[in-house]
Amino acid sequence: QVHVAESGGGLVQPGGSLKLSCAASGAGLDSYAIGWFRQAPGKEREGVACLVIVDGTRAYGDSMRGRFTISRDGAKNTIHLQMTNLKPEDTAVYYCAAIYSLSAYVCVHRGENHLDVWGQGTPVTVSP
Repeated sequence: QVHVAESGGGLVQPGGSLKLSCAASGAGLDSYAIGWFRQAPGKEREGVACLVIVDGTRAYGDSMRGRFTISRDGAKNTIHLQMTNLKPEDTAVYYCAAIYSLSAYVCVHRGENHLDVWGQGTPVTVSP
C-alpha cells in the first residue's frame, strides 16, 4: 500500500521562499505520479505540479510554472516542491498525493480517483 507524508509548511513573508517535502513509500509506487495540490479558503483544490516516479517526467498547473519547481531527491522517493517569490494568494493548505497515473499532465489536471492516496496537508501562509 502506498503512503505519502508532507512536511515543510509554515509562515513566510511575501517574496520569500519555502520548500515542501513529500515522503512517498509502499509497494506499487512505480504506477503512480506524485503531485502537489493546494486548496485556499473558499476555493477549489488546484494542481500545482506532478512528477512521475518511473521516468521523472513533470507537469505544472496553469500559472504555476516559473515560481514552483518539483524535484526528486536522488534515488529516494522524496518529492520536493520549491516555491519562490511567494505571494499572499499562494496561502493555502498544500497536499501531497500519489496519483494513480503514468502521465504527469493527467496527474495535475484530473479529478480524484479511488486509487489515489492523499496526505493530510501542510498549511502555507504568506503574510507580512
